Amino acid sequence: MSRRIAREIAMKQAFAELLGGGGSYRELLELSGIEAQDGPETPAAEADRSYAVSVARGVHDKCRVLDHYIGLCAKGWTVERMPAVDLCILRVAAYEMIYGDDSVSDSVAINEAVVLAKEFGGERSPAFINGVLGTLARSKAEGEVYPDIDQYTPYDDAVAGPKEPAEDAPAEDAAGGS
Repeated sequence: MSRRIAREIAMKQAFAELLGGGGSYRELLELSGIEAQDGPETPAAEADRSYAVSVARGVHDKCRVLDHYIGLCAKGWTVERMPAVDLCILRVAAYEMIYGDDSVSDSVAINEAVVLAKEFGGERSPAFINGVLGTLARSKAEGEVYPDIDQYTPYDDAVAGPKEPAEDAPAEDAAGGS
């Protein structure tokens, strides 16, 4: 098993969820015709399974943030109009780029996403995904990507920091009520 296969499974889990379905890691391996190359119970196979599950869970938990940045980086496209496979590939790669540890560089995440797009996407998917993720990488390098943006509102406005309470907002009394 490899990280590439783990990413593929994470993308397929995201795709299944997008379509209202699901599936365990092992079910998706079987449906994909993939067998653990190192054996099902080896440390390497377990590490890949754990990685795929972690990424799929992260994509699920941070979907709104990921879609925000994907939408900003996809010039002329809305997330709602994107092909579902492309969107799932973008979500997995964006998750790795924004929330992943330093073991996966942005260039590796982009390259792996393009490989998935060549296999599962349409004719123009690889170039589209490369462009969107390249824009995300540049935005991240320029400090314009905030992993904790879900603490900021509204999403579509420029993100300058946590939203301050309005000056005319009622103050809480000493007992904690309003």
